[in-house]
Amino acid sequence: MLRTVSAQRLASITPFYAMKLLARARELEAQGRSVVHMEIGEPDFITPQPVTDAGIRALRQGQTHYTPSAGLPELRETIARHYHDQFGVTVDARRILITPGASGALQLILAALVDPGSQVLLADPGYPCYRNFVYLYEGEPVMIPAGPEHGYQLSVDMLEQYWTGRTRCVMLASPSNPTGTIVPGDTLQAMLSLIRRHKGLLIVDEIYQNLCYHGKPQTALALGEDIFVINSFSKYFGMTGWRLGWLVAPEAYIDHLDMLAQNLFLAASTPAQHAALAAFEAPTRKLLEQRRQEFQRRRDYLLPALRALGFGIPVEPQGAFYLYADCSRFSGDSYTFATTLLEKAGVAITPGIDFGHYQADRHVRFAYTTSMEKLQQGVERLANFIA
Repeated sequence: MLRTVSAQRLASITPFYAMKLLARARELEAQGRSVVHMEIGEPDFITPQPVTDAGIRALRQGQTHYTPSAGLPELRETIARHYHDQFGVTVDARRILITPGASGALQLILAALVDPGSQVLLADPGYPCYRNFVYLYEGEPVMIPAGPEHGYQLSVDMLEQYWTGRTRCVMLASPSNPTGTIVPGDTLQAMLSLIRRHKGLLIVDEIYQNLCYHGKPQTALALGEDIFVINSFSKYFGMTGWRLGWLVAPEAYIDHLDMLAQNLFLAASTPAQHAALAAFEAPTRKLLEQRRQEFQRRRDYLLPALRALGFGIPVEPQGAFYLYADCSRFSGDSYTFATTLLEKAGVAITPGIDFGHYQADRHVRFAYTTSMEKLQQGVERLANFIA
């Protein structure tokens, strides 16, 4: 028998329980069971037709060779214009790198910043890849408990309390997964001032940036050129399977990030990059705005419906497409609650243990990434299950 020898870092990296539940849901569906999917953070809408058409044209025109590692120049320029036109922020296209999804951007940044033993401050609850990627580069993710009184986000006082001589950077998500909350502009500015004072760095995940339901979307790039910002074509633009994202980095890091990209993935998908050019065109943006409004309509239905059933949701999410709900009225074990709900009622949700440790056993995440009809069906099943 072949002996398995695994790297030590694997002991710290955890799987996605949402994917485990999804696999089980698919098994049940293969057996003829009906399942309402609210576990996966993937829009149910297909890629906008203009984007698909642009991808097909690129393939037919033979656009199948490598692009530069930093990405297709036209796409980098288009994203730079997007920041200027939508946010009034001037970003040099050289500071923009195109990556295989936002995950590719996150890997580049952490590979450039994290040494063994470096600490990265994160909100708990938060997206699991953040801490897992820090472990991948042998850093130490410092999970800071962030409850509803802080909008499930970090604060200046938290950073002061947890900052040490080994702290290298702070990572925020606005809007966030799993809570859908946003870091207020004045809070972000105050945290950035503290980080600068400690000679640290700030990373902001903005992949849900345009899925906002109150006020105009904002970008951390408005606060300075010393910030790392991650974005993606997956969530708002509906291009999950195309695996395309981008990052904006301080000028001093661009050459290092380009070198890392050459070694980690060489370049992002060429047809996907050509397709993404159409994502910023007027007909596509009109369709995406209609979809954003539909996500808001779903949120405005599901939020009061879950509260009426007895789930605790003290903070109204301002963006993304998630509701982070306290299920302790029904169970003290969110994973058992989620698995039992799937098996007995055919409703798939994600347990809080995917997102950290702080009160994870009493929280679950609902993703309203399915039709209104399915959401209504899911609420009905939930009501019967609870009863």
